[in-house]
Amino acid sequence: MNSSMMDFLAAQDRTRRERGIVRATRIRSGALDLASNDYLGLSRDPRVLAAAHAALDTHGAGARASRVVTGTSAAHEELEAELCALTGQPSALGFASGYAANLGVIAALGGPDLLLVLDAHIHASVHDAAKLARCEVQFVPHGDVDAVRDALRHRSLPRALVVVESIYSVLGDAADVVALARVCAESDAVLLVDEAHGLGVIGGGRGGVHAAGLAGADHVYLTATMSKALGTQGGAVLGPVELREHLVNRARSFIFDTGVTPAAAAGAAEACRIIAAEPERVDQLAANADAIARVCGIPRAAGPVQSIPCPSAEVARVTTERVGERGVLVGCFRPPSVPDGISRIRITANGALTLDAATAAATLVRAEFDAVCATEPKLDEGGAVRATEPHAAAGGAAETVVAETVEAHRAAPAQTTAAAGGGPA
Repeated sequence: MNSSMMDFLAAQDRTRRERGIVRATRIRSGALDLASNDYLGLSRDPRVLAAAHAALDTHGAGARASRVVTGTSAAHEELEAELCALTGQPSALGFASGYAANLGVIAALGGPDLLLVLDAHIHASVHDAAKLARCEVQFVPHGDVDAVRDALRHRSLPRALVVVESIYSVLGDAADVVALARVCAESDAVLLVDEAHGLGVIGGGRGGVHAAGLAGADHVYLTATMSKALGTQGGAVLGPVELREHLVNRARSFIFDTGVTPAAAAGAAEACRIIAAEPERVDQLAANADAIARVCGIPRAAGPVQSIPCPSAEVARVTTERVGERGVLVGCFRPPSVPDGISRIRITANGALTLDAATAAATLVRAEFDAVCATEPKLDEGGAVRATEPHAAAGGAAETVVAETVEAHRAAPAQTTAAAGGGPA
């Protein structure tokens, strides 16, 4: 046994426990889901499942190889075409994940002659990509367009790439894509917009770049993921045809990675068609987000994720656990996952829920949060929280609506699988 490595792992574990930021993988099911990124409920839509099943039967369980070897199928080309149709972009290139897409495009565009300008709240995948890009990196304050302008004006390098998110993942606020694109155009720079939380959510579901009237602009590129509003898995980079050709030849996370499964690609392609044809899904998502923010007494974030700032990581953790016991799944985000250092309960709106269900779930979350804050839970020696007061009562009507919705969702997987013509998964 390697004692030095084991000592390192033990020290890291102690630090995590002392800071109250221990994470774990566990099954969380059978409840009303306001924690996942399945913003439109398309992961269980019968049409998406049917498309995935058909691709599974036609192409097999996996892509089998890199996309530049034998890993490209008709399902991959279909997905890229549907992404272009939805977003108004001239070309798209699929990756195994949104994370891989960000790694691939930024590293492939990097080099010693590039200045990479990053918003302070940019996703972890972009931080990792910056390390691979072999370029000068400058962070600017979150949402500060003037700081981006200054960075571009005073650069000494010939090329520049500005990276932002259309909707930021933690605070749920929106980037000023119009102003940023204008600044980049004035300074001969390229704007890369991560649409992970914008696609299927804003601009009628077509994303923040399309909403800004910049679809097809040659100085605005975007990345996207299939694992959120599209309900499947995979990622993509969209932009000029010249960018796609460069990535096919230079993006290491594309060339040296196995392609996304054809079933996931076909399901995502169908999800794109559904979003384009059924804008009412996006409208319902927005209405549910409005209700959650109102009931919880927090400012309405631009995206689906509405977050309650917590006085401590423990309040966030205990509230999340108690809410889960009552049938509602919400997210618990603690440092270092939150860029502003404030622990948060994340309540993610879902367009597949009724307004009554979303409102009832938010009512339960707010009641539990208030109760936990009031009781100031005490820690046992082992770090477990000991409740000092009974759970809060959120009212019979809210409890009933949540219970009925949870029961309906427990039955949903079998129903949708049968509708898709699949059988047991």
